[in-house]
Amino acid sequence: MALPNAYSQYNNSKILTASPAELTLMLYEGAIKFCNIAIVAIEKKEIEKAHINIVKVEKIIDHLRLTLDMKYPVAQDFERMYSYLFGRLIQANISKDAEILNEVCEHLRSIRDNWKEVMKVNREKGSA
Repeated sequence: MALPNAYSQYNNSKILTASPAELTLMLYEGAIKFCNIAIVAIEKKEIEKAHINIVKVEKIIDHLRLTLDMKYPVAQDFERMYSYLFGRLIQANISKDAEILNEVCEHLRSIRDNWKEVMKVNREKGSA
C-alpha cells in the first residue's frame, strides 16, 4: 500500500515545484495521454470511457485558453488553435470519431514538441 501513496506524493511534489513552462508541458502531455485513451476506447466501442477522456482533453484545452496572456500577439494564434482543437473535440465526442481524435492528437504532439524546443532554447539562454 505504501507504493501508490509514495507515487502520489512524488507526483504532487513534481507539480508543486514545476515552473509555469513545465506545468504547461504537463498539460500537453496529459491531453495527449487522454486523447490516446479515448482513441483506444472508441476502437473497443467503450463509449463512456471515450467520452470521459475526450472531456478531459476539452478541459485541458479550455484551461490553456483561459490562461493565455492576451497582451502578447502570439496569444491570438494560440487562441485560434485552441478554439479549433476544442471544436474538433466536440465533433469527435458527438460522433465518437477516432480519426478526428488522431488529428487532434497529432496537433497536440506538434504543439508539445515545439513547446519543448522553446523550453530548451530558454534554458540554454539562461545558462549562457
